[in-house]
Amino acid sequence: MESSGGDAETPSFGPRVLVVGGGIAGLGAAQRLCRHPAFPRLRVLEATARAGGRIRSERSFGGVVEIGAHWIHGPSQGNPVFQLAAKYGLLGEKELSAENQLMETGGHVGLPSVSYASSGGSVSLELVAEMATLFYSLVDQTREFLHAAEPPVPSVGEYLKKEISQRAARWTEDEGTRKLKLAVLDSFFSLECCVSGAHSMDLVALAPFGEYSVLPGLDCTLPGGYQGLIDGILASLPQDMMVFNKPVKTVHWNGSFQEATSPGETFPVSVECEDGTRFPAHHVVLTVPLGFLKERLDTFFEPPLPTEKAEAIRKVGFGTNNKIFLEFAEPFWEPGCQHIQVVWEDASPLQDAAPAMRDTWFRKLIGFLVLPSFPSAHVLCGFIAGLESEFMETLSDAEVLQALTHVLRRATGNPQLPAPRGVLRSRWHSAPYTRGSYSYVAVGSTGDDIDLLAQPLPMGGEKPQLQILFAGEATHRTFYSTTHGALLSGWREADRLIALRDPQAQPPGPRL
Repeated sequence: MESSGGDAETPSFGPRVLVVGGGIAGLGAAQRLCRHPAFPRLRVLEATARAGGRIRSERSFGGVVEIGAHWIHGPSQGNPVFQLAAKYGLLGEKELSAENQLMETGGHVGLPSVSYASSGGSVSLELVAEMATLFYSLVDQTREFLHAAEPPVPSVGEYLKKEISQRAARWTEDEGTRKLKLAVLDSFFSLECCVSGAHSMDLVALAPFGEYSVLPGLDCTLPGGYQGLIDGILASLPQDMMVFNKPVKTVHWNGSFQEATSPGETFPVSVECEDGTRFPAHHVVLTVPLGFLKERLDTFFEPPLPTEKAEAIRKVGFGTNNKIFLEFAEPFWEPGCQHIQVVWEDASPLQDAAPAMRDTWFRKLIGFLVLPSFPSAHVLCGFIAGLESEFMETLSDAEVLQALTHVLRRATGNPQLPAPRGVLRSRWHSAPYTRGSYSYVAVGSTGDDIDLLAQPLPMGGEKPQLQILFAGEATHRTFYSTTHGALLSGWREADRLIALRDPQAQPPGPRL
């Protein structure tokens, strides 16, 4: 599709719709719209050479690794991603079992199989379980402040630390055990940072925290890779609908744009790409990540966004959570081990440490998941969030490998532990069209800001309506940060357009 925005095969009737962003929100919107006869003129502009956005499966180490989205969170009947994965035959018997779908986890990560202390040797799993029970009970308590007129403190982190401090004052064990308990709790704080995609839980707002909805079901992975979901949706779209390597520079809206190939027709929106190409449209469904919007806010919209919408984009949080995969010829862990925790014994959530990042970034790593065995490799997947995660992206593979080899040798107490023979990692903060991993409700913002973010332009009763619609995980008030939130947001905006153009249309519900 060239700068005219039209070609010989494009139908000349019906509104012209552009979807910006080929992640699951954009693809979900496109799939929904192309099934309706009112939308024969539909294109998806994707900045990169591939579809999927923050879903990205790669073949490495002789198997599939998830660079982006890892789990289906809450795989049960209320989860459209789970239903779609089931429809496309991407799940195994265990994942599809009724037992798996009914399990209630409260959104909390399971306990580690082994917990290593930073000085070598293991931490008692009974002590780890005791601290996990305390930590997650306090996290659950934060939900009580959802409708509170005045929360006791602004952030989740401050609330957790205040409660832990009170309980720690009543511990009766020796000082060494008390310190170890705090160190274990500190590792749970780092874990919660990964879950929330925030550098610190002090940045996550307390009052709205309980608005995030947890679906039933034991989180599961897709054995053949999350990319199968993207491939399934792509296969259902017309072949020429996707336009790759088309990063958008500016969305011009509230205008009256024309093009040579459509004499007499005017368009309220014109999407200008970085290569100078322009695509006029009646409606644009914008599904770019919030991190990208934050960075380009001052130049991406012409005219600029209404003040309150721009403020919502600034206020809602967007952080980084990265993965580091380590490949071993032989496992050093026991058979059946699924999750390795590393506890830094001198750490405490009640103390603010700010040593040099280069010397300590790896301490934010929560440990490692053991991936299912590949034919000729054994792979650990480490998770790390926040500023340390962003610093990790600036290092070379050799530096990351050296640091984590040192951590594992120190924690296992085995200075002869063979170094990993390969490393692979995500770099979501450096990715120019993403600039992070996913959103959270930051101190100073509420769920109302998410709703404001999702509100189409122009706001109010101006004509023409629905010039720019907003989708993506950061626009879903109760499922932000998830793939199912992203998919539902794409469907929501597609349904909004369908209702505008076909008022008699019945909302299809989660159509699969």
